[in-house]
Formats: sequence, structure tokens, C-alpha cells
Amino acid sequence: MSLHGSKIALLIEDEYQILEGWYPLLRLQEAGADVRVIGSGTKNSYHSKEHYPMEVDAAAADVSASDFDAVVVPGGFAPDNMRLHPEMIGLVRDMNEAGKLVTAICHGGWVLVSAGVLKGEGFGSGRVVGLK
Repeated sequence: MSLHGSKIALLIEDEYQILEGWYPLLRLQEAGADVRVIGSGTKNSYHSKEHYPMEVDAAAADVSASDFDAVVVPGGFAPDNMRLHPEMIGLVRDMNEAGKLVTAICHGGWVLVSAGVLKGEGFGSGRVVGLK
């Protein structure tokens, strides 16, 4: 499947699950997507639970839903850290409200709950996908 022309935000924070961060990043890039790693803005590199670093391209406060076609929220303990940053929650909420694809892996669903995109029938206007 080709994703050429797709712009995807991969949210990242400390203590992300290494495979849930790196595997989507590399596979989406391999499929032709333009993937940007979006952090909370507290630093330029975040570490997995195993201390493997991932560099960020931008802070959540510096991007908007209009910049992307989809967002991926990896799991691990990172979602708990992401929930402390209103800009990250706002980006996910805005993506959903704009009808963009919102995805979460494992504990990434915590961010979707905090963003309010998992309320009611149909989960809002966006397309929400959760992976375990």
C-alpha cells in the first residue's frame, strides 16, 4: 500500500514502548508517508522504556491538525506523560474533529480518552483506530 503524499504525526514522550514508536515510524516511512515525530516540547529527544532515544521534528504547540492526515499515539508509559501536556491532547482532539485518522496502540488509548474522542456513538467525526 502506498502512502505517498500522506502526512502523519507520531506523538512521542519519555517511556514510549520501543516497538510501538519505531515500528510505525519506519513502516509508514517505508510506505511513502511523510512522518513527523511530535513531542511535548520539553526536549528534543525522548527515550523509550529501554532508554532508546527518538529525536523530534516539532513540538505539539508548533503544529496543527491541518498539517497532518493522521496521528499515531504509541503506548508504553508515554501516553501518561503525554496527558500532562494540553498541546498534545489538543492536537489529537483537533485531528478527530477535523475528521482525520486518529490511531492508538495499546496504552495510547489513554490519550484518546483524555482528548474526549472516545465519547458516544461513533467517537466523534474522526476515524478512530485502536491497536493492541
